[in-house]
Amino acid sequence: MTTARDLFIIAIDKEPSRPVGQGDLSLALAGAEVIDLLGDEAIELDGDRMVPARQPTTDDQLLGQAAASLHRQVPYERVEDWLWRRGRDLSTAYLTALEESGQLTRQRRSRLSFSADQMTLADSPARRRAMSRWASDEPVLAALAAVVGIHGEQTSDSPSPVDDAVTTVVAAVHDAVMELEAVRQRRAIENAAFSNIWRGA
Repeated sequence: MTTARDLFIIAIDKEPSRPVGQGDLSLALAGAEVIDLLGDEAIELDGDRMVPARQPTTDDQLLGQAAASLHRQVPYERVEDWLWRRGRDLSTAYLTALEESGQLTRQRRSRLSFSADQMTLADSPARRRAMSRWASDEPVLAALAAVVGIHGEQTSDSPSPVDDAVTTVVAAVHDAVMELEAVRQRRAIENAAFSNIWRGA
């Protein structure tokens, strides 16, 4: 399993302080992939640019796809640009992967309900691993989850990522999520103004 898969499981299992948007989660998943590629020494960071180092050793299909899509020519891709490119619909890709592996099922809340299907996690080794990382306040997972509004019971002195490269990635994810939220707010204001015009306000 990977940090991205663990993060996705946590996002489904835990009640966030605010609803987690698919766009926010996709950006965080893309950041988690970068961190896993760093941990596998498949890439290095030169400032905020992702420099391919060697072929990854992972057998995870989605992380393998991430590695295959790296820009391998100078100038190498900036982390922020990667988040937006790789993150497009990435939460849907992880949802599909977990469903296909039997780790996630959809259940209707009611026969007469027209609401969206409820996601149910299987009691699998993958889920137990993710929950163990979460319960231990594992700093990388906790930091990525916090960016999208999922908080555990960390104390004020809970650890935070100390590796400079990981800190750079988490900061980039935070900035991208904030940028996405600013876009949402701007669109909401524009839509409200347009509605007011039609109502003669």
